[in-house]
Amino acid sequence: MSGEERQGVWRAWLLGVGLISCIAVVNVLTIRHDAPRLGTLAPAIWEASSALVTMVIFMIPAAVAVWTTRTAPRWWRTVPVHLAAVVLYSVLHVAGFVALRKLAYLAVMDGPYRFGPLSTEFPYEFRKDLLAYGLASIIYYLSLRRSAREAAAQAQTATAAASFDIRDGARLVRVPVSEILAVRSAGNYAEFLLADGRRRLMRSSLSALETGMAGHGFVRTHRSWLVNPTRVTGLRPEGSGDYAIELGAVEAPLSRRFPQALAALRG
Repeated sequence: MSGEERQGVWRAWLLGVGLISCIAVVNVLTIRHDAPRLGTLAPAIWEASSALVTMVIFMIPAAVAVWTTRTAPRWWRTVPVHLAAVVLYSVLHVAGFVALRKLAYLAVMDGPYRFGPLSTEFPYEFRKDLLAYGLASIIYYLSLRRSAREAAAQAQTATAAASFDIRDGARLVRVPVSEILAVRSAGNYAEFLLADGRRRLMRSSLSALETGMAGHGFVRTHRSWLVNPTRVTGLRPEGSGDYAIELGAVEAPLSRRFPQALAALRG
């Protein structure tokens, strides 16, 4: 994962841990109040085991959220992924807390732990897990989007102060990076499209420029185009997953073969 993705996932996971811990404590106190005969130890084992497993399997909605923000898939691709993920989430949750409770009961309780009939208990747990998975997915997605926006803002600040030297033979034209709308391949040259309408040629392949321009925030949107995300004014669907990128009076293509570029421009 990139640095901003790790930051987004870590921030969301910490928030989830805080929520889980608070819910666990409230549930123990509620059970103790409503059923004092159970004491404190048994409810504490139930809630702690569920919370510990949840903290681990929270990585499942995190992985789906990272995939969603990276690729920006259509809804019909997202739905089956979420369905498979929530089933896996619930199965691991139930299997994990049952195993932990059995071990805890063997260690500190007088009798064994009994989960109950799987036909009734699992659907009950699944409904709760469905809500938990949905909430976790939203938290991770929003946190990742926030990290992407923060990274874009930092890149924009750095780019605004940077300049780039366009060399055409012995001639050098120094332009602010923020004034470069896009760079496109033009045979043996790369053509720089500037915000003031000028077009400057530099004898270089687009691939040779890509790494250096990526350091200024430019993204590859097509085999023949690099685009400055800070100058994008709109995205227009062209069908079959392709888009037209609006850069003021200039338009650049966005191929469906570059899903990460779409995610970056949307972020």
